[in-house]
Amino acid sequence: MVKINSVIPGSPASRAGVMQEDILVSINGHGVKDVLDYMYYAAETDVSLVLVRHGEELTVTVKKDEYDDLGLEFETFLMDSKQSCSNKCVFCFIDQMPPGMRETLYFKDDDARLSFLQGNYVTLTNLDQSDIDRIIKMKLNINVSVHTTNPELRVKMMHNRFAGEKLKYIWQLAQSGIKLNCQVVCCPGLNDGDELRRTLSDLGTLMPNISSMAVVPVGVTKFRQGLYPLTGFTPEGAGETIDIIESYQKEFLEKFGTRTVFPSDEFYLIAGRDIPPAEVYEDYPQYENGVGMLRSLMDEFSSALDMAEWEGGERHVSIATGYSPFDVISSLARSAEEKFPALKCDVYRIRNDFFGETITVTGLITAQDLIAQLKGKDLGDELLLSSAMVRRDSDVFLDDMTIGDVESELNVKIRTSNSDGFELLDAMMGITY
Repeated sequence: MVKINSVIPGSPASRAGVMQEDILVSINGHGVKDVLDYMYYAAETDVSLVLVRHGEELTVTVKKDEYDDLGLEFETFLMDSKQSCSNKCVFCFIDQMPPGMRETLYFKDDDARLSFLQGNYVTLTNLDQSDIDRIIKMKLNINVSVHTTNPELRVKMMHNRFAGEKLKYIWQLAQSGIKLNCQVVCCPGLNDGDELRRTLSDLGTLMPNISSMAVVPVGVTKFRQGLYPLTGFTPEGAGETIDIIESYQKEFLEKFGTRTVFPSDEFYLIAGRDIPPAEVYEDYPQYENGVGMLRSLMDEFSSALDMAEWEGGERHVSIATGYSPFDVISSLARSAEEKFPALKCDVYRIRNDFFGETITVTGLITAQDLIAQLKGKDLGDELLLSSAMVRRDSDVFLDDMTIGDVESELNVKIRTSNSDGFELLDAMMGITY
């Protein structure tokens, strides 16, 4: 049972007489405990709601189009509390963050419902058999943080005595026809090398219900006092990991017609290797995991540049980026300057003093590092930043400073753009829509 906070005016539920403060008991005879039950059981055209109003139970029938929302709103999106992580993974980035940041940054989410609704990755350690049965019944595809298929090693890496036995759920889900996207946070000396081979081999037995796998390198900040002794990948180690993954890509492509497993872009940058061509990434199934982002950006930028025509006078912009993608972004800027002599585009690589120099990705750059390293420089008409630096749907950096704060300190207008080559070129050229 869950209280209805509001009813959207004009919605099917509103027309049927459902009211704010009603208690939703069941939908078509099924109890409702969260948003998954609500969405699944309310998908039909004729929906019978059992409600409690002022202590009295009543039944309301709602007529609507199939899959249309009833129009009910609850106190939280999930209709109950978000499930926090019960693991203490040796590689957890949140455990490596400095104190004093906003409280929400320290929350460890491990909620299977958000895997289905928002694409989050979950370890399955919060789930029991009834949860797995519900996922199978509702045919919910899910994203799983696997890390290793060695039960003993998974217990060690996740510091959860149930982590190994929960691996059985992956097999249950896949064998029931549920499509799984998987990820492996790869840690040198733990789950790389032969352990990575074991993991990819094991998951390969579940094809074709393993839709994709991403292997990403562990991120190591300077705040690891008292934590498991981890190091980041060396160029040699990154190259060896790429070789392992590419060997499985070849095997899977021959057997199943798809490469399935992909190393993140960061592995190629660490190893000093070229980013593979677009066809290697197929339909970019692990794009949000940093797999193929740079290839997509480069190809989009090249296409945009081919079609672009310069209008207006001279323009000078700057781009701030992390150490990892600096060479790629610099190459794009040079190609734009070559085509458009009126454009000057300076690219600055920002050292991550906040988290430590071992963190080289753009998305973890803070406002204070931008200010400290760009103060006093001629940044031109605009400073271009990746939207990954700020919180989604806001202008707040990880250190709680805002875009406005940085603009004031650096005396320059800031423009953000997504990881999109067309959008990046528009920002360089000053085009707005």
